[in-house]
Amino acid sequence: MATTTGRPPLWRDVRVLAWTFQIAVVLVVVAIVFWLLDNLRVNSQRLNIPTGFGHLDQPSSFPIPGSDFRQTQPVRDALVEGFQNTLRLAITGIALATVAGVLIGIARLSQNFIVRSAARAYVEFVRNVPLFCLLFVMYGAVVLNAFPRVADSWDVGPVAIVNVRGASTFWFEGGNWKFVVALLSAGIVAFLVARWRSRIADRTGTPGRTGLWALPTAAVVLVVVWIVLGLGATAPEIDGARVTGGITMTPEYFAALAALVIYTSSHVAEIVRGSIQAVPRGQGEAANALALSGFQRLWHVVLPQAMRIGVPPIGNQYLNLAKNSSLAAAISFPELTKVTQLTVANRSPAVPSFALLLGIYLVLSLVISLFVNLANRRLAIVER
Repeated sequence: MATTTGRPPLWRDVRVLAWTFQIAVVLVVVAIVFWLLDNLRVNSQRLNIPTGFGHLDQPSSFPIPGSDFRQTQPVRDALVEGFQNTLRLAITGIALATVAGVLIGIARLSQNFIVRSAARAYVEFVRNVPLFCLLFVMYGAVVLNAFPRVADSWDVGPVAIVNVRGASTFWFEGGNWKFVVALLSAGIVAFLVARWRSRIADRTGTPGRTGLWALPTAAVVLVVVWIVLGLGATAPEIDGARVTGGITMTPEYFAALAALVIYTSSHVAEIVRGSIQAVPRGQGEAANALALSGFQRLWHVVLPQAMRIGVPPIGNQYLNLAKNSSLAAAISFPELTKVTQLTVANRSPAVPSFALLLGIYLVLSLVISLFVNLANRRLAIVER
């Protein structure tokens, strides 16, 4: 006689138990968050500590070195200035760390014993020292002692002036937004030209030579937009005990950038090395069978496949670099964390100030993750 099995009781149903457990965890987390917020509210009221963001409209009462920021400007403008410095540090650091990391990662697999050993020594040493210590070494032992006094500045004509107060070079004048528009215009045109040449190469099988087409076109567009918008340039000059004109890279910025690039590039190099070794050896052997040179084999066959493996972990290093830029506050570089510390020291409420700081870093990290995910999706193998 056949028997039919009904649904199990709710307390034995796996799906019900799973949902119950997840809902319970969410409720516990929400309850803890609400308890912490209520505790913060009660204690802040008891100690008469403001919890709003009205301090953003108050005068900052402190200058920001290396900028035209005035003490009478509100705290909001100070945070914007600090965020811009953080972006300069993060974007430039990501670009330089990527280039250096890829080159060092390739050098780790070099057939030359000296090159391979030097790259390995660099990676093993830098990866195993604290970034905080490396930052102070770059600032105190290298930057401040390596550059000359203002009176003995290294003057390379209108190109650059280098001394202990920083490195100055020629720069544009006429408005930051105009410069951004010029760069974006050149970048968009270069992207469109490169895509057009790539499609021609895919359709005809002939070399697209995207770089030879895109770079000159972008340069022409940049010059044209530069002239149309009326942008000019100013060169640095020594005026007594200071340098006027151009743009100056302060010692603090140089030390922070160098430390971040050196530290992050060592991690990127190991990721690149592992990604290259993960590519099947048959790919390289096939390239050799086609009589490709070593550079062609690496550039056209190995690296494109290695990047599909390495993009996600390299993206994590980008996030680490952006967050590690906050350590530059230790050498008084006025990035976002240092500016927030200054605002709190000038009687701004600590909790809202640092809550805003956390939110800004969270948004910055999410934006970097978005671009990394887009790049990862672009490089992924298309399957049927």
